[in-house]
Amino acid sequence: MGGLGAVDGATSLVSALVSAVRDDPLLAIVAAVGLVVLLGIGAWLLRRYLRTRGEEFESVLAAHEAVSVLMHPDPDPDAMSCALAVRRLAESVDTEATIYYAGEIRHHENRAFETVLNVDFEQIEHAHEATDKPVVLVDHNEPRGVPGAEKIDPIAVVDHHPGDGTGSDLTDVRPDAGACASIMSEYFQQLGWVPGEAEDEQERPAISADVTTGLIYGIMSDTANLTKSCSEAEFRAASFLYSGVDQDKLDRIANPDIDEETLGVKARAFDEREVRNAFAVSDVGAVSNVDAVPQAADELLRLEGINAVVVLAEKDGTVHLKGRSRDDRIHMGNTLQAAIDDIPMAGAGGHPRMGGGQLSLDHMKGLGPKDGVGREQLHERLFEAMNGEL
Repeated sequence: MGGLGAVDGATSLVSALVSAVRDDPLLAIVAAVGLVVLLGIGAWLLRRYLRTRGEEFESVLAAHEAVSVLMHPDPDPDAMSCALAVRRLAESVDTEATIYYAGEIRHHENRAFETVLNVDFEQIEHAHEATDKPVVLVDHNEPRGVPGAEKIDPIAVVDHHPGDGTGSDLTDVRPDAGACASIMSEYFQQLGWVPGEAEDEQERPAISADVTTGLIYGIMSDTANLTKSCSEAEFRAASFLYSGVDQDKLDRIANPDIDEETLGVKARAFDEREVRNAFAVSDVGAVSNVDAVPQAADELLRLEGINAVVVLAEKDGTVHLKGRSRDDRIHMGNTLQAAIDDIPMAGAGGHPRMGGGQLSLDHMKGLGPKDGVGREQLHERLFEAMNGEL
């Protein structure tokens, strides 16, 4: 009975409102306008709620006349390809995008990427060189590696690394993704773009062959050719991009000439390795090209019976660590962080399969209340961390 009473009451209220509107034309107009406004607000909220991440990112770019796209220091193909993708999306909404980086582009594959695709990146020595425009971060979520980085407040962050960095207008950080290029590829797909040099018969916008090739190589380089740290996103992106790839350029980027020092560092990694159980630590000493270190770690992990490796190298008073793992018990990023956790000003991190870190030789010697950590003790810590003892 209570339910029927409520229905009768609502019916009576509606009847009263209809009668009032019929008797007062002005009230009818107000009601009609109010209904239109409510419907408009509802439609806007629905569109906003249903927007894809790609549409959100496009709208962020479209809101500005120009943006700065900031890669992490010493950018790799994943970062570079994502920066190119942002610039292409920005162009489509009449937004000027300039790509910046601090550090150097050194690794032979990174240099080949830059040369073969004939890209134009601007090197900066201070953050203010990029912050005259709103900043978009790709392939990292916390600005670093350049003086003034702490003052950068990005409008958008697109990344696949763990971290707490955010963008004021958009934050898309997916640690489960194997490459940031997979995320950017998804944006293109959600926005209806097609890989290739020209629009198709449906007049959908085209991703250039160079951007497509860059994205596919960004995915390949960060996942060891789709064999490490992959998610479903990498395979979807590769399938989407494949038809627009320039195979000749892809081959030239993936197979550049290797310099003599890189081969020497790889050789020293084998010669100097110390193996305990299925883990290896190798100190290759002083290097002039630290990009040879992760390559040495990749090669060392290929040894039969080795499931996790860390390679150390020294340059300009800094010890660089690069780790690789195929052991499900070892999260390499966490392992390196645990090994250097109490060394002042040291930092490390990464993914389950790969990680990196840096520490100063001066800080290893001990500052203030610290006793210091010697090279041999650091080796011991690395083995203990891989064994889960730290």
